[in-house]
Amino acid sequence: MPAIAQSTSSVSDAAGRSLAMVLRTARTALVAEQRPVPQPGPGEVRLRVRACAVCRTDLHLQDGDLPMARWPVVPGHEIVGTVEACGSDVLALRVGQRVGVPWLGGACGRCRYCLAGRENLCDAPQFTGCTRDGGFATHVLADAAFCVPLDGLPFDDVHAAPLLCAGLIGWRCLRRAGDARALGLYGFGAAAHLMAQVAVAQGRRVFAFTRRADDAAQQLARALGCAWAGASDDPAPEPLDAAILFAPVGALVPRALAAVRKGGRVVCGGIHMSAIPSFPYALLWDEREVVSVANLTRTDAHEFIAALATVPALQVHTQPYALGDAERALADLRAGTVHGAAVLLPPEA
Repeated sequence: MPAIAQSTSSVSDAAGRSLAMVLRTARTALVAEQRPVPQPGPGEVRLRVRACAVCRTDLHLQDGDLPMARWPVVPGHEIVGTVEACGSDVLALRVGQRVGVPWLGGACGRCRYCLAGRENLCDAPQFTGCTRDGGFATHVLADAAFCVPLDGLPFDDVHAAPLLCAGLIGWRCLRRAGDARALGLYGFGAAAHLMAQVAVAQGRRVFAFTRRADDAAQQLARALGCAWAGASDDPAPEPLDAAILFAPVGALVPRALAAVRKGGRVVCGGIHMSAIPSFPYALLWDEREVVSVANLTRTDAHEFIAALATVPALQVHTQPYALGDAERALADLRAGTVHGAAVLLPPEA
């Protein structure tokens, strides 16, 4: 007999209402909607959202850059929440548990990529806040198998939320950069400010490249231990072993290639990037590489959470916004005025 969904909060009974900030289609503003509180199906949990960070991917979604998006949709894929109800077949999570929900919201488990342990390349994936509703809301349904338990994580909800994408994608990018001792980070936002600290703790020399005259970002980079901070069109102080591009600017690819040494690697960390201009083959020659990072795996999440215990406590810089101000948070992120991560806070139950 199927298990009956449980509830621990009066706001979440079948007659309750949920507030969601909805994108009805691309290139439109978010719209606030009152909806029935969703009920979890088999294998799902319902979370009361405690915090949801805002990602540049949410801008790409709003701009119509993600062809897999379904409409209408509730954005948000850096979710920290409390399990309120469990559908049937959910055994690993419990009501009241704090969990995170990242970008990869589901995978088929049957395609060649899933069977090879590369579920980030699944042929039939689900993406939180893109192909299924995300965390710009008071409640969200999630596949229990793709939730990340946050038991014992020494961050409050606001500071834990950016770890679910900026942290996870940044971690995957850092791993793809290999053992680079001299590491360049192009774009110094939510992901870079976290990975700079991890890389410094690992004994790497980190060089931060920002928009020209972005004194605040450069000052933050130096405060977090970067050996140098300057504009993205400035020459690197020394040849780089690898560079990670967090800024979705294609013109940075040849600049980064020019900055890495022979055999160096340029890692493109975004889900979308503007067109990469043509460049002379000489920039790529000498066995330089350009690679991309696509999505993440559950293994990435578990490894990153475990790695946090091996480095000094991260300084997670956040800028909180009320859930109803989600459109303003997107606008501020687009304008480059958010230093660290914007985080949405739903109203308390």
